[in-house]
Parts: sequence; structure tokens; C-alpha cells
Amino acid sequence: MSLLGNIFIAIGVALFKLSGQGNDPFGGMNMALAEVTGVQYGTFQLLLNIVLLVIQIITARELLGIGTIINAGLLGYMVTFFYDIFIMIGKPELFVIKLVILIIGVLICSLGLSVYQKADCGVAPYDALPVIVGKKLKNVPFFWRRMMFDVTCTLICFLAGGIIGLGTLAAAFGLGPLISIYNKILYKSDKKA
Repeated sequence: MSLLGNIFIAIGVALFKLSGQGNDPFGGMNMALAEVTGVQYGTFQLLLNIVLLVIQIITARELLGIGTIINAGLLGYMVTFFYDIFIMIGKPELFVIKLVILIIGVLICSLGLSVYQKADCGVAPYDALPVIVGKKLKNVPFFWRRMMFDVTCTLICFLAGGIIGLGTLAAAFGLGPLISIYNKILYKSDKKA
């Protein structure tokens, strides 16, 4: 299920990219901060993920597993694979088509996040953050915690001079609530949606 969830995430992110309407909040923040610091994007993201991984190891070791490796090691390649397929079909020119592609991307990406996180095979360090915070803020629903991190990344991206597009905002305010909705639909017996 973890691999299937990551495939959905990759399809969703590839559709985000195809829409040309902005990056996901975490990726956008990393791109902007890499530019400001003069560090190559891949290196910056790796260093930040190492810091977040240390936090995850200390506070939520139970969230480590094969899913962590799949997401951290393969997701980028899967996004490239699906994007290359989509781009062969053609790049959208009309804004309304870009918007439809973006909406489909958000829906598929949030479904993938729900499936991969609920597979209980480990999650990436960034995706672990709302769960870690949930250990202390038990009365705050998951979608608010996820949205808090996504909006914070979007704000940092903006302050660092990064590009904020409609897709960035859709992800910042939409992924958390949609993941919670999918959790409730797919995992009715799980009260922690």
C-alpha cells in the first residue's frame, strides 16, 4: 500500500508540474531557500531532510520504515517518469485546462498521501511532522496540523523570494483537509482521521 500511495503522490505531483501553477509548499520552500543560500536545490533538500529525519528518529521512530525509503528515495524518479508520460500527451495552453489538471493533481496527491501514511510502513520526515505535533496537540485535528506546516512552508517560500502559484496555495490549504476526508472514507474504523 505504501508503494501504491507513493505512485498516486507521484502522479499528483507530476500533474502539479504539468499545470505550471506552482510547486507543493515544501518543495517550493526548499527551492527558494536554496536560491537564497546559494546551495544547490538537491543538496539543500537532502540536508533539511537529514535534520527532519533526526527529529523523526528522536520523537517518532515508529514512523520510520520502508515507506520512508520509498518516499525519500524513489518519489522524485516516479514524478519524473509520470511527468514525461504526461508531457508526451501535450502541455496545456489554456488556463481552464491547467486549472482542471491542478485540481485533479491535488485530489490524486492527497489520496496518495492518505494511502501511503495509513499503510503504516513509515513516512518521509516532512510528512511525519503533523503526526509528531499531534502527540502534543491531541485535540487539534490532523488536517489543521498538516495545513499549519504547508502554510508555514508557503510563507517561508514567499519571504525568501520564491514563486507562489495557485498550485502552491491549493496544496497549502487543500492537502490537509483532503487527506482527512480520504482517511475518513477509506479508513472508517480509524477515528484519528
